[in-house]
Amino acid sequence: MIRSRSVRLVVGLLVGALVLPAVPALASREVTLEILSSRPDKVTAGDALVHVDAPDDRVRVTLNGVDVSSVFTADGDGLTGLVGNLRLGSNLLRAESDGRSTTLEVRNYPRQGPVFSGPHEQPFVCETATFTIPVIGGTLGAPLDADCTVAPRVDYFYRTTAGPFVKWPAGATSYPADLAKTDSGDPFIVRMETGSANRAVVQTSMLHDPLRSAAPTPTRRSHSWNGRAIFTLGGGCAGGWYRSGTTTGGVTDAFLLGRGYALMSSSLNVFGQNCNDLTAAESAMMTKELFVEHYGRPDFTVGFGCSGGSYQAHQITDNYPGIFDGIVVGCSFPEVGFGTVSFISDSWLLDSYFTKSNLQWTQEQKRQVAGFQTYATLPSMAVSANRIDPRLNCSHLPPAQRYDPATNPRGARCDVFDHTINAYGADPSTGFARRPLDNVGVQYGLKVLKSGVITPAQFLDLNERVGGFDADANLVPSRTVADPQAVRAAYRTGRLTYGGGGLKDVPIIDYRAYSDTQSYGDIHVRYHTFSMRARLQKANGTAANQVSLLEDATYGLFSTSSPLLQHAIDEMDRWLTQLTADTTSRPRIDKIVAARPSGLVEGCRAPEGFVAQPLNRDPESRCEKLFPSASFPREVAGAGVAADVIKCKLRTPARADYPGFTDAQWHKLLAIFPSGVCDWSKPGIGQQPLAGTWISFPN
Repeated sequence: MIRSRSVRLVVGLLVGALVLPAVPALASREVTLEILSSRPDKVTAGDALVHVDAPDDRVRVTLNGVDVSSVFTADGDGLTGLVGNLRLGSNLLRAESDGRSTTLEVRNYPRQGPVFSGPHEQPFVCETATFTIPVIGGTLGAPLDADCTVAPRVDYFYRTTAGPFVKWPAGATSYPADLAKTDSGDPFIVRMETGSANRAVVQTSMLHDPLRSAAPTPTRRSHSWNGRAIFTLGGGCAGGWYRSGTTTGGVTDAFLLGRGYALMSSSLNVFGQNCNDLTAAESAMMTKELFVEHYGRPDFTVGFGCSGGSYQAHQITDNYPGIFDGIVVGCSFPEVGFGTVSFISDSWLLDSYFTKSNLQWTQEQKRQVAGFQTYATLPSMAVSANRIDPRLNCSHLPPAQRYDPATNPRGARCDVFDHTINAYGADPSTGFARRPLDNVGVQYGLKVLKSGVITPAQFLDLNERVGGFDADANLVPSRTVADPQAVRAAYRTGRLTYGGGGLKDVPIIDYRAYSDTQSYGDIHVRYHTFSMRARLQKANGTAANQVSLLEDATYGLFSTSSPLLQHAIDEMDRWLTQLTADTTSRPRIDKIVAARPSGLVEGCRAPEGFVAQPLNRDPESRCEKLFPSASFPREVAGAGVAADVIKCKLRTPARADYPGFTDAQWHKLLAIFPSGVCDWSKPGIGQQPLAGTWISFPN
C-alpha cells in the first residue's frame, strides 16, 4: 500500500555511544510528517491529508509559515488533518512539538492535471452532460469549465430485498420496509460521491448508514466499511481518446459492497474512453487521493478489472507502484500496445492476404497459420485491429476536428499510437506519433510449414505478399518498420509491460472465463495469461506471486456472480491481510509466497468440480484438455509466448531449416527476406528492462 512507500522525514536527537540504552525512549519523542493521500511530490488540487507523529498532542504545524494546526484531530496514532491552500509547485510543511521539529516539502499540481503523463491531449470532449448517475438517474449536466469539472455531489441508495438498488428516500428518518442486509447484517445502504479530477468524473462508494452516524471522515470511519478498497478498471480501447467519458469502471457492485469494500473509479480508468495507461495511472493516483482525503487511507487497495481493465492493472502496478497493493485481473492481456496490437494487426495482415490469395487455402490451414483455436477468431481480430487506424473510432469528435490525409491532415488522429505520443514522441517528418509496430523478418506460418500443414509454395507466397502498414494503417506491400526511438521508449518507459517493476512486489490473481472457442471469435484468448507469466519469470526469476484460475464462460467474462471470482476476491483479501502483517526483513517475494492463503490453489473449474493443478500448456493435463490454450501468429512464426519482442534481431536463413525446398524455392526465400529472418533465440532490437518507476513526462 502507498503508506509503505511514503516519504517520511524524521528529525530526532543524535544519540552517542554512551546513551545507546535510551534509544527506545528517545525514538518515541521523534516528530514525523507523512502525506497519507499521495506521494508528497505528487499532491493535487491544493490539499493533502497529513499525519503527524509527535511526543504529545501539543503540535504546531505550519504550511509555508502559516499556522494550520487547527485542522488536525487526534486519531489514536497521532494527529491527522486535511491541509488546504497549497500553492502550485513547492510548499513547505513544518511540525514542531516539545522542542523537536521536522519539515517536509510538498509539490502540488492542479486538480485538472497533468502531473506525470505529459501535456494534455487536445481536442478534448467533455461528456458530463451524457454521464448518467448510477442508480440515481439523470446526468451530471454541462461541465463547469473547459476541464470537464462537475459540481461535487453525494447520493445515497440502498439494496432492496428483491435485489436491485434504488434511490434512498429524500429526508428519510426510518428504514424502508424493503431494505436488505449486508453479509455482516448491516443495513445495505450505500454512500456514493461524485467529483472531478484530471479532467475525468471520479466516483467513490461505500456502505454507510446515514440514520446511524454522520458522514464518515478520515478520523471517523463508516461503521460498515471493512477498511479495504477496490479500484474498478473498465475495459475496451477502440474510441478511447479525446474524451472525458460517460461512465466509470463501476462503483455499484452488490457483491463487493456487500462484503464491506469501498469502491472507487474514474471515467479515465475505462479504457474504452481512455486507451492510454499513462493517463489511466495518473487518474488512478488522483482518484485514490480524493478517496483518502475524504475517508482515510485504506488498509490496502486492489486493482480490479477485465480486458482493458487488465491492461491498466498490469501497467499501473508495474510502472507506478503503490497505487494498487494487489490486483485481480480477468480476460487479461499484458498491455494493449504489444500484447494486443501485435496479434490483432498480424491477424489483419493474414486475413487480408487469405482474402486475395490466388492459392488454394483450406480454412483449417488458415486457422493453424494464425494459431487460434477457432478460425472465426482470425477475421474477428482483423476487425479489432482498426484501433491502429487514425481515421476510425472518431465518432465522438466533430468531423471538422478529425484527421483526414487529404482534407484535414492536421486533425486529431484516433489511434493507439498517436494517443500515446507523449511517450513515443513525434516523427519530425510527419508530426505523427513514432510507431513501435514492426514485422520485418517474421516468417508467418513457419511452424506449420515444418509440420507439413502448409506447403513451401503456400509459405513463400504468404510471406512474399503479406505486407504491412503505412502510417495511416493502409495495407502496403512492404513490411512495417518500427521507429527505433519508439521501440526504446516502449521498453524503458513501460509501454510494454516489463514485469520487474512494481508487479514483482504484489500478489496477482489472474481469473479467466474461457472464450477461445467462441463462435464469433473472441479477442480474450487464453495465451495472454501465459505471456504475462513468462514476463514475470524472465524479469524476476519467478512468477510465484501470480495465481491463475480458469473456468468456462457460464457467468460471462468477469462477473462477481461467479463463485470462482468471488473466491478470488476473498482470497486476495486474505493474501494481502497476511502480507501486511509480515514485518520481517526477508525478501518481498518470500513474504508474498508465505502469505498466500492455503485455500488459494491454482486450477480450473471442471464439470466434476475444481481441479487443482498448475495451469500451463501441458496437453495431458485435465485443465488443458478442457480449455485448450490457443497460439497466435507470431508464436507460429517462432516467437516465444512472452510476446515481448517488438522488433526481432535478424539472422541469415540456414538451408537445413527448409529441407523440402527446391533450389528455386530457397532462392525465393532469400529474396523475400534479403536482410534475414527473425532470430527468436535472442532478445529483440532495443529490448531492455524498465528504466525505473514513477517516470514523469515533460508537460
